[in-house]
Amino acid sequence: MSSSPSEPRQRARQREYLTFFIAQVQYAVSLGYVREVIPYDTVTRVPGMPEPVRGVTNLRGSVVPVIDLAVKFALAPIAITARTCIVLVETELEGATMLLGLLTEEVGQVLAVEPGDVLPPPSFGSPVHTDYLEGMMQLGKAFALVLDVKRTLSQAELLASREALLESA
Repeated sequence: MSSSPSEPRQRARQREYLTFFIAQVQYAVSLGYVREVIPYDTVTRVPGMPEPVRGVTNLRGSVVPVIDLAVKFALAPIAITARTCIVLVETELEGATMLLGLLTEEVGQVLAVEPGDVLPPPSFGSPVHTDYLEGMMQLGKAFALVLDVKRTLSQAELLASREALLESA
């Protein structure tokens, strides 16, 4: 079997996204940010953290801040169920890589998407401030809102999360 010369190039252009749910809305985040997905386990509250910072969790001996995106998006906090997961993402803060947990109701799937299939964010009707969005992608008749991790998590929340890490260590 031979493949056409353009086949590998087409695959290289595709981006992969992990989908998950918050308040029955499907979101997606680039796999480039995702380190792993873990089942929900104990999250310990840390006093003085911004409201979206649910607390910290222990990941194989490391302390990881957990962000409740529902609270960040001015929704009711995520209720913990058997399907609740934490999506671990890496982002940068002051030139250093920081690991954060994003609390989700349920993880969906990994999708390979052509760059042109990610549409601009909607100008109205989104449950999320459009500044937090990279865009949206069509999934059958529904859409997934594609989060921009760097814009969704503010510097203040990241700094507070880092402080929580230092206090917990």
